[in-house]
Order: sequence, then structure tokens, then C-alpha cells
Amino acid sequence: MSAYGDGDRIRRANANGDGDRIRRASAYEGGDGSRRASAQGPTELLVIAKEPVAGRVKTRLCPPFSPAEAAELAAAALADTLEAVLALPARRRVLVLDGRPGPWVPPGFEVVPQSAGGLDERLAAAFGGCTGPALLIGMDTPQITAALLAPALAPDAWDGVGAWFGPAEDGGFWALGLADPDPALLLGVPMSVPETGAVQRHRLVKAGLAVRDLPVLVDVDTAADADRVAAAAPGGRFASAFGRLTGVGVR
Repeated sequence: MSAYGDGDRIRRANANGDGDRIRRASAYEGGDGSRRASAQGPTELLVIAKEPVAGRVKTRLCPPFSPAEAAELAAAALADTLEAVLALPARRRVLVLDGRPGPWVPPGFEVVPQSAGGLDERLAAAFGGCTGPALLIGMDTPQITAALLAPALAPDAWDGVGAWFGPAEDGGFWALGLADPDPALLLGVPMSVPETGAVQRHRLVKAGLAVRDLPVLVDVDTAADADRVAAAAPGGRFASAFGRLTGVGVR
């Protein structure tokens, strides 16, 4: 078992609150047999996420799910994402959080608050806090694996490459890596619309960057998306929570 729990534990942590603690330990202590953070790499890894509070996350899952159930699915997706990131080589691991951190944040992550503004401004600010190559992902693709992201995190990932781009099936993007994390590359990109990914990738190419693509993934926006993602990653917390809430067994 990892150093953080499932959706139930995250909800309990939210209830207790830990807003004053914004920085976690820099090493993932695995003395009890839990997973250790992977070796250092050349890239900063960012996860942009919301605190999984009912009514604030995954509202497009309601209905058929209740706000509390949607928050449980969000908590599970975030837990799976953070665990996957811990298995990846990174110079720094950062949770860019809208909300309050709690004991559910695993050691090995620095937690910084999201900036104000639209999503383009918040993403830009997240990259603006980096000092070298950086790769940002969200919390909506709990099916990610170390193997999936390995090309963008290899020692030679930035040789002749200016950006890594992970397109989402709905037209957005689930991952964005920048060799030089310039916030201007994101500011003004329309977010949460079908053309978001195309506009963002065009912005990168227009800036003269050599762009390499990661696989297309489904991100969890709707109940149908949740079903597909749970089926794609049946061993994760997200699939377990989805199965428990829908009565669908682990696949």
C-alpha cells in the first residue's frame, strides 16, 4: 500500500484539513515497503489538480453520480496520478493545487497553490515557476503509466526537442512538456473547447519548437469516459472506486 490512501482516506483528510502545510518531504520514505520515488531526472514534473471536494470537482459526472461520488472518483484519479508520477525520474515533483493539501499528499511532492485567473493563466504560472525542462499533466488521466511517459522523461528527451505534447481524445491535451518553460506559450490559448489541443500545438510549432507527441488518451469528463478509463486501467484506485459505485466488478 502506498503512503496515501484511497478516496475514503482523502475525504477524511479533507475534513481534517492541513492547509498550513504546503511542502512535503523531498524523499519518498519507503521503509515500510511502500514505493520509493524514482531516481532524479532532468525534468521537473508538475501535476495540476483540484482538492477533491464534493461540488467542486468532476461536476460533469453529475448525474449519474452524486457530487460526493464524483469527488470520490476525483480523489481516486488523483491518487493514481500521484503514484504514477512517483515512479518517474524527475528533478522535482510539484503538485499545483487548487485547494488545501492534506495528509493525502504523498511525500516526494512539493505543493504550490494555483494562481488566479483562467486555466491558460494558471498553466502559464505553473510553468513560470520552473527553472528548466518541465512536463505538466492533469488529474483526469489516471490510466497513465511510467512507460507511457518514459519517452518525455528519458535522459535524451530534450535533445533537439522543444516540446512534448499529449493530445486528448476530446480535442484538449493531457500532457505538455516544455524545454524552456515560457508562460507566453500558453497565455491566450482557449481552454476547455474542442480546438484547445490544436491551438496549443499550433502555438508551439509557430514558436519554432520541435514538437514530439505522446499517445492520445481519454480524459475523464463524463460517466462514459470514466467507464472507458476504468476498463483501460483495471488495477488502479480509479477503477476500484468506479466499480464500487456502479456495481461493475474489477475488469
